[in-house]
Amino acid sequence: MSAAAESPAQRVERIKRERPSWSIMDDIRRYAREGFASIPEEDLTVRFRAWGLYTQGDGRGTRGEEQPFFMMRLRTPNGLLTADMVRTVASLADRYARGTIDITNRQNFQLHWLRIEDVPTVWDELASVGWSSQGACGDNTRTVTGCPLAGVEQDEIVDASPIALEVDRFLNGNADFANLPRKFKITITGCAHWCTYPEINDIGATAVRRADGTVGFTVRVGGGLSTRPHLAVPLPAFVRPDQVRDVVVAAAAIFRDSDELRQNRAKARMKFLFLNHGWTAERFLAEVELRIGYQLEPAGVELRQAPADSYRDHVGVHAQAQPGLNYAGLSITSGRISTEQLRRVADLASRFGDGTLRLTTMQNVLVLNVPDAKLSALIAASTEAELPLWGSPFQRGTVSCTGSEFCKLAITETKQFSIRLARELEARVPGFATDIKLHVTGCPNSCGQHWIADVGLQGVLMNRGGAQIEGYDVFVGGELGGSATIARRVGVRVAAEEAAPALERLFTAFVAERHADERFSAWANRVSDAAVRAALEGPAQEHAA
Repeated sequence: MSAAAESPAQRVERIKRERPSWSIMDDIRRYAREGFASIPEEDLTVRFRAWGLYTQGDGRGTRGEEQPFFMMRLRTPNGLLTADMVRTVASLADRYARGTIDITNRQNFQLHWLRIEDVPTVWDELASVGWSSQGACGDNTRTVTGCPLAGVEQDEIVDASPIALEVDRFLNGNADFANLPRKFKITITGCAHWCTYPEINDIGATAVRRADGTVGFTVRVGGGLSTRPHLAVPLPAFVRPDQVRDVVVAAAAIFRDSDELRQNRAKARMKFLFLNHGWTAERFLAEVELRIGYQLEPAGVELRQAPADSYRDHVGVHAQAQPGLNYAGLSITSGRISTEQLRRVADLASRFGDGTLRLTTMQNVLVLNVPDAKLSALIAASTEAELPLWGSPFQRGTVSCTGSEFCKLAITETKQFSIRLARELEARVPGFATDIKLHVTGCPNSCGQHWIADVGLQGVLMNRGGAQIEGYDVFVGGELGGSATIARRVGVRVAAEEAAPALERLFTAFVAERHADERFSAWANRVSDAAVRAALEGPAQEHAA
């Protein structure tokens, strides 16, 4: 087939077949010596991604042009960090990334503005502290996420971080899993809160405890968001801890071998086996058992275990399972953090803890193992460093994707917009005391996870006075856990500069109309779309003004 006749999916599949993406590290180092112009198009647009590298845009998203700079995502399994790692990435960001760094909602860091000439130096310095960008992007198994409180949470079922790290080490760089149909997201958690969102991962393993005290895992498969959200389905099996790797690897192999998913990049995620190809949980389990060579125990009532509350925050100071020790959760709105703040985070961990840090899926950072005697000093130091341990529900609950500042697929800017929005809502709705998830995503791909938020904002372009302006389509009612529900579009689009007053009206209506202790998502799913629209739009004369 000629290149001109190839579909986008066929082109990507051909490039991956012709040369494995993980085989080009030496070439990337050569491109660094020879300059950006020396990079072949097939490496730049396909193979670089497996090394955590994407070219970034010019700040105009889909309306702009590709720039000769890179975003690099750092693979950080289970969000586990040390103070030395954090100091290293802060230094790299200052020297090579114009001081720009973000925490992602999969427990990673992202650097921006990297030149190809600097990539090998960045890699080498990351390697010196045990870090890499390999496998952080691309058609492979992405960073395996896990509860950031693994091993220290008072009510955790089991510390699953050793399993998460084992799976991550086995799959990342493994030639047998270097060419998947598309990205593949895995989470393995031993906490009772499901804080890493197993419902929206390709594989989500969650710890359960049977009535006799036996600990094992329920494994969910086929979760994902993007333009067609799908909640993962639980396999009807009880998976013992020493079986988790076998099951996860078998599930990844099923995905790898599903050639029907390689025909269309927009329908290449594992969820489409269930959505479009007739797969069921029972069929998937049978295929897993065929591949692992043994039968799993059938699931019992534990299959129905799910946390009642979908809000999974770690902000504030809390006692650990270890007597006399505590963790401190720092709230980083939308994951945007300065290099100076990062250094101060590392200093907090070194001065008041043992240097242990964790990243969370809500784009925050935790300092672990702080003795009781040092808590007061840590709180004072974090306040002085403008690293809040507490904050309003809007500050704590706001999450966003990269947005058009750097992403070529984004329609709207999200980072600064979401940070401003949180601050403005604090001023407009003082005293609001209900946990809220306010997720902002710059395009329909839902990297900002608007489908699972109390209020989700999806970037759109709007016509206003003959010109295009940035705006947001409003979704409400998303939540996970025992009452998992995908958010719904309510038929209201607001201009970016009008989002704060619209949401002020919405939250004011919620406060006035809620039942006792009713969560926002429950209220939003109880009232009609017309009621939500009326609150967002306000009186006709106000809207017209």
